Amino acid sequence: MQEYAIIVAGGSGSRMKSDIPKQFLSVNGLPVLMHTLLAFRNYSSSLHIILVLPQNQFSFWDELCKQHHFCVSYQLVAGGETRFNSVKNGLDTIQPDAGLVAVHDGVRPVIAKEIISNSFRKAAEFGAAVVSVPLKDSLRRADKNGNVALDRSLFRLIQTPQTFRLDWMRKAFDHAYQPVFTDCASVLEFEGYPIHLIEGSYENIKITTPEDLKWAEVYLQGPVK
Repeated sequence: MQEYAIIVAGGSGSRMKSDIPKQFLSVNGLPVLMHTLLAFRNYSSSLHIILVLPQNQFSFWDELCKQHHFCVSYQLVAGGETRFNSVKNGLDTIQPDAGLVAVHDGVRPVIAKEIISNSFRKAAEFGAAVVSVPLKDSLRRADKNGNVALDRSLFRLIQTPQTFRLDWMRKAFDHAYQPVFTDCASVLEFEGYPIHLIEGSYENIKITTPEDLKWAEVYLQGPVK
């Protein structure tokens, strides 16, 4: 079954306190986004990779690719107003009716080959495979009336990749954007599809703050897993 990966990278540098969008910041000599693309290409040479970027970042990305002699194969697509629209734009470029589609954050560069492989394998079996990890810390729900302890074993932190059957994706994304759509899993769930969770990794961080960059530098010192 043909496998596809939609890499979505539309973030800014606001929480990084940087004028450069976080996907373009350098980690161990390469922009974050290049590490992410390399991880998926290293998973499979036959994987069809679709990179979704804001249109106004195309030229800057092109200059970075020339500067770093970056020649990983992928299809470049313009993003939309929301993440939902960006994923939909990537999805619309896929022609076949059957296959598996993984959607991954461009700023999660420390993604292990084994997790990518397992996400496709489990999506083929269950129709959906969403990477997640248990909570490490205690959890409390707080509101204006006070706060109360919750059982953290009942909760999971959701990561990417989130991988689904292509036909499920097409049907689920054939809707107008809804505020409840926080990720692809919520879009599929809205359509009524079951969400199967699979094991992720605490190293699979989403780079959002300067501290995250430091962790990524440590994790990426060795070869891509």
